[in-house]
Parts: sequence; C-alpha cells; structure tokens
Amino acid sequence: MDCIFCKIINGEIPSSKIYEDEEVLAFHDINKAAPIHFLVIPKKHIQSANEINSENSKTIAHIFEIISKLAKDLGISEGGYRIVNNCGKDGGQTVNHLHFHVLGQRDLKWPPG
Repeated sequence: MDCIFCKIINGEIPSSKIYEDEEVLAFHDINKAAPIHFLVIPKKHIQSANEINSENSKTIAHIFEIISKLAKDLGISEGGYRIVNNCGKDGGQTVNHLHFHVLGQRDLKWPPG
C-alpha cells in the first residue's frame, strides 16, 4: 500500500508526533492552516468516513476522546477549535486514509470555503 499516513504510522516518514497509542496517532500538520493544527488518524487503514462501520466505530469514538484531551493539553479547548474531516474527492480529501484535522488559536470563519 502506498499510503503516506500508513508510512508515518510505520515510522518510514518522520512526523511531529504529539500523541500515540495502540489505536491512533496524532501529529502536527506540516501545512498549518491555524496556529494550532494537528491531525488525528487511526493506525488501522480506513480509507474515508464512508468506511466507518460497527467494526471500527469504537476507534472513531476513541479518536474524538483524544481530540478532546489534546485540545485541553494544547490550550485550545476554552477558546474553541474546529474538527474537519474531508471525505472523497469533492469533499477535499487528498490522502485516502481517514483523518481529522484539528485547528485552533485563531478565529475560524463560516462557511469554510
């Protein structure tokens, strides 16, 4: 498989990790769109939100628990932050491995674009 996020998980590509456990990895985005911008990904390859099902939904819930923890740890929980998931080509997904962007520490406008 030629997935950049799988390569990051396997240590083939370096990342600026901020959290890791058996199920998920979180690291700073190299193309920051906000002062705080990190990604949280499942270690098991799930192509997109379209593939969330009863077998992997517990991992997705765990991802949101980690997002909440990291938002507190990084000081963005009080002021607020945005969680973004792009699904499919029209949704802006450029890496076909489920991932959640977490952006904070700036005023995030709506609609996003």
